Amino acid sequence: MDLEAESHRNDHLKKRESWRTVLTLAYQSLGVVYGDLSMSPLYVYKSTFAEDIRHSETNEEIYGVLSFVFWTLTLVPLLKYVFIVLRADDNGEGGTFALYSLLCRHARVNSLPNCHVADEELSEYRRDGARLSPRAGFGRKLKSTLERHGALQRLLLVLALIGACMVIGDGVLTPAISVFSAVSGLELSMSEKHHKYVEVPVACVILIGLFALQHYGTHRVGFLFAPVMTMWLLCISAIGVYNIFSWNPHIYQALSPHYMYIFLKKTRRGAWMSLGGILLCITGSEAMFADLGHFSQLSIKIAFTFMVYPSLILAYMGQAAYLSHHHVMERDNKIGFYVSVPGKLRWPVLVIAISAAVVGSQAIITGTFSIIKQCSALGCFPRVKIVHTSSKIHGQIYIPEINWMLMVLCLAITIGFRDTKHMGNASGLAVITVMLVTTCLMSLVIVLCWHQRVIVAICFILLFGTIEVLFFSASLIKFFEGAWVPIALASVFLVVMYIWHYGTLKAYEHDLQNKVSIDWILGVGKNLGIVRVQGIGLIHTELVYGIPAIFSHLVTNLPAFHQVLVFLCIKSVPIPHVRHKERFLVGRIGSREHMIYRCIVRYGYRDVHKDDVEFERDLVCSIAEFIHSQGTGATTGNGGFPREDGRMTVVGTCSSHPDGIQMSEDEKDPAELPSSSEQKEINSPPQARSRKKVRFIMPESPKMDHAAREELHHLTEAREAGIAYIRGHYYVKAKRGSGLIRRLAINFGYDFLRRNCRSETHAISMPHACSIEVGMVCHI
Repeated sequence: MDLEAESHRNDHLKKRESWRTVLTLAYQSLGVVYGDLSMSPLYVYKSTFAEDIRHSETNEEIYGVLSFVFWTLTLVPLLKYVFIVLRADDNGEGGTFALYSLLCRHARVNSLPNCHVADEELSEYRRDGARLSPRAGFGRKLKSTLERHGALQRLLLVLALIGACMVIGDGVLTPAISVFSAVSGLELSMSEKHHKYVEVPVACVILIGLFALQHYGTHRVGFLFAPVMTMWLLCISAIGVYNIFSWNPHIYQALSPHYMYIFLKKTRRGAWMSLGGILLCITGSEAMFADLGHFSQLSIKIAFTFMVYPSLILAYMGQAAYLSHHHVMERDNKIGFYVSVPGKLRWPVLVIAISAAVVGSQAIITGTFSIIKQCSALGCFPRVKIVHTSSKIHGQIYIPEINWMLMVLCLAITIGFRDTKHMGNASGLAVITVMLVTTCLMSLVIVLCWHQRVIVAICFILLFGTIEVLFFSASLIKFFEGAWVPIALASVFLVVMYIWHYGTLKAYEHDLQNKVSIDWILGVGKNLGIVRVQGIGLIHTELVYGIPAIFSHLVTNLPAFHQVLVFLCIKSVPIPHVRHKERFLVGRIGSREHMIYRCIVRYGYRDVHKDDVEFERDLVCSIAEFIHSQGTGATTGNGGFPREDGRMTVVGTCSSHPDGIQMSEDEKDPAELPSSSEQKEINSPPQARSRKKVRFIMPESPKMDHAAREELHHLTEAREAGIAYIRGHYYVKAKRGSGLIRRLAINFGYDFLRRNCRSETHAISMPHACSIEVGMVCHI
């Protein structure tokens, strides 16, 4: 009985600890996930009543708008995202590319050119062991149709890219409208003539400071995010409750859909046009799904259901209650948020609002960095410098080029528009387009990944798609009143992304068609008199099998290569993370005495790429572990590659096998490494003692054969001599006879991006002093 009581007590403590963790995450999510959504009361009513409808004494307009806001918040963020979309996570990750990644795995429509069947053996490739084949007949037909038709696969990719481009556009528009709306509270404290000359400069100064501080990372001030947003939500809900009881306690009756009908009947076309302003009440809803990787489903649901949703409803009801008794305004812009704030509280609320606007803007900027990193990892965006600002918090990144570009665009929009009406029209179109893309992709996920009947997907599209198309049409009609901005931004980014993806795909196909056979490399030494020099040569290639043409070009012009040769392929797979123990695939090319290996390094689209020192260490250790497994007969498996490349072995990083081979360099004491009486030290040969000291610490058992031990000695020697990175530098040209569009895309677009964006040496941290570039002309 005592044991049972103790077991019951331990289970109870675990549940308490689990709930404590969930509630902590829910509290933290207020500052990261809901910053944009929580700022919407600042500008929804102001944008809605800007021009299309007027606030009359009958209150039918304000009641109708409140009813629309209530049901929009209930149906889209609460019903669609909280109860449905959040379930479509990709191993804990969310966002547009998470849905695309799920479809890539279940329907084999992967846009990455160097994918291979070996990647499907990754433990996270099949989520929860789900079957890849749909049970329903329609699902199987849809899957086979997508796999057969390349045009449908490209359409699916373009759809995902449109969603990503609109997220980037939202990263430009949200900081502008949030900060400008928060600063607009100054208009109540000064004359109309003066506030025009104060709002824009103050907003620009705040925006410049916001973007200038990005390189420090959000982890330094992140602890302030949740308290600021909590204070803001409590503030607007308290003001809402005050206004309800002070001005119109019966305002709750306006939540009835009946008032939506009266509103539409009275204002007709004006009501439809005003939907573009009402739409702004759900800006930031997509962040619940996009930021899923930083939190948990339950924590995000709790935060929205019990804190954000009630606070927003009370805030909108309070503003409507105030406006229902104030019909004559001194100025049109007084229909905004601050007019409903009691006079004595306006300055404190203004300070809180500006702080909350900065927090909300920070969240969308970080989200923009994250989506660009995902696009780059999946080969859909030019290589950029990615700085990880925190070694402890996952996903905190900074991209300098994108940061300054966002700042310039954000300032241009703020200075150019100077009002929330045009900014709201632009932001609304960007937001609703992302939601439409999510709805389309979710309908495919329901059939292909969840294996539900097609009627379920149709109901999902009819319910949410109809609502979103209605809002989309109302936003699109205001094309010349600001809605052109996200379309222009998304078009530019889409062209850049697609040209880069197309050029990368064609360059890979060129490498594949011009690869060299294994027999050629094994026989070339005898024909050309090639000599082997000391050190390790890493031939960087996108090919997962075969020898790249750059190597044949190198040895025919410079008949020498390194003592140890490694054909290195660093690739992304369509899952968010690859476990450390499955990071490397290592195989041998030719016989043991040739010392030629192939190493495939696999990263998920949200994985952190290591720096050059740690990467080199893990790479050499993985080859040593492969040699050890071959020497003891403990091969861990075949990746399914052609027999000419030998068997590929899954090898983890040093941290994933602490009981396996470890490497010590320079002055590091071997005693610091995991050791026991069963471990043995393999040193470099005596003649190499004057160079950098390298040691492999390995288990004594099982026993290795003599040939494997000699191979490890050669690897140690080569590591001490140093590592050289060899990569191709292609001069890309379109093939003769290509069409005009293809020539423009390749000769100008793709070539311009390759010349002006970061090279692979920057993207994967290749040391400049150890890099060798082999120039080649590539006709694609």
